[in-house]
Amino acid sequence: MRQSQLFTKTRKEAPKDEVAKNAQLLIRAGYIHKEMAGVYAYLPLGLRTLNKIVGIIREEMNAIGGQEIFMSSLQRKELWEVTDRWDDAKVDNWFKTNLNATAEADGKRGKELGLGFTHEEPITNMLEQFVSSYKDLPFSVYQFQTKFRNELRAKSGIMRAREFLMKDLYSFSKDDASHEDFYEKAKQAYIKIFERVGLGEQTYVTYASGGSFSEFSHEFQTITDAGEDTIYLCPDCRLAINKEIIEKQSVCVGCGGKELDEHTAVEVGNIFSLGTRFSEALNLMYVDEHNKKKPAVMGSYGIGPGRVMGTIVEVLADEKGLVWPKSIAPFAVHLVSLGNVGETASQLYQSLLDGNVEVLFDDRDASAGVKLADSELLGMPTRVVISPKTLERQSVEVTDRATGETELVPLTGLMARL
Repeated sequence: MRQSQLFTKTRKEAPKDEVAKNAQLLIRAGYIHKEMAGVYAYLPLGLRTLNKIVGIIREEMNAIGGQEIFMSSLQRKELWEVTDRWDDAKVDNWFKTNLNATAEADGKRGKELGLGFTHEEPITNMLEQFVSSYKDLPFSVYQFQTKFRNELRAKSGIMRAREFLMKDLYSFSKDDASHEDFYEKAKQAYIKIFERVGLGEQTYVTYASGGSFSEFSHEFQTITDAGEDTIYLCPDCRLAINKEIIEKQSVCVGCGGKELDEHTAVEVGNIFSLGTRFSEALNLMYVDEHNKKKPAVMGSYGIGPGRVMGTIVEVLADEKGLVWPKSIAPFAVHLVSLGNVGETASQLYQSLLDGNVEVLFDDRDASAGVKLADSELLGMPTRVVISPKTLERQSVEVTDRATGETELVPLTGLMARL
């Protein structure tokens, strides 16, 4: 893509009401637009990155047998009343609305609806019509879907939003053993996801309370000062425990009882064993091998792609701007032309496209200082500078954004270098 045709522009200053590093940099670089507190639009560069994160998650969910669906955001009140999760006293982050009165046959005030913040109730209700026998189990379904949560605090940029994209997967098994088998596969898939998006080193599988679902669950916590959680880590074996259960386990059981270190972190994913709470309440039953009716055993597995994107910014960005891992960068290469090299630069741009290289070409009429500063802010993994000086040696200057290492590469060897 030619940068001169990109409608978004970089800016020197972030909005004064933004305090989160991720939102400040993403807005300055033209990746997102702030609609209001906790609500953001994804612009071309931001959407390319978000979609690559989604693509990685989708690949790993498919690899463990997940089947993709897409559900509605509007939720029926009566489903949530069955599980006692409609009342604001029980769940206080609902966005609720009403159908227009004309939608009702009796002409009275329309039915009360909710904008979904999770989907255990509707997915369980829907699948009741597809599950009848043990032969129908196990299976799992997942979706990428917009969620709405009426957050009291929305000051963490895209890491804590009121409207956001969520990948939620739900598993259905005939017994605890079958569920545990899938649960472990999902855990390993999550580990792969965070490795692939560039957060593997900083992200820990963390024991946490299972709340009302089970005794324990697992969170995936990334170490960052921008986090709102506190976890305790073993410095040797990577065992991690959320603060909420630290009183139950203050030393490492994995390598001989070492004291655990305290760290600030952000939760980037979680997995829960739901047991039969929802299947019993919503009648998701099957007939087993002995002709007895039993409730399906369920699990829930969530990742917010936008939260992952914001966390990557918090962890990897530097004082100059964004630093994207190659796997999720909007473009692999930022080609920057300096000086009077327009025709040669355009030819190089076309040759990169022909070689299936994702490239953003800064062909703007701007100073070298502006172009180089914008390149640092935008954060593509590799910058290629072509200028009269480099062409004197039939070369280009190649810089690694993460390390800052620069080398002169012959034009004829550029594709091999990339």
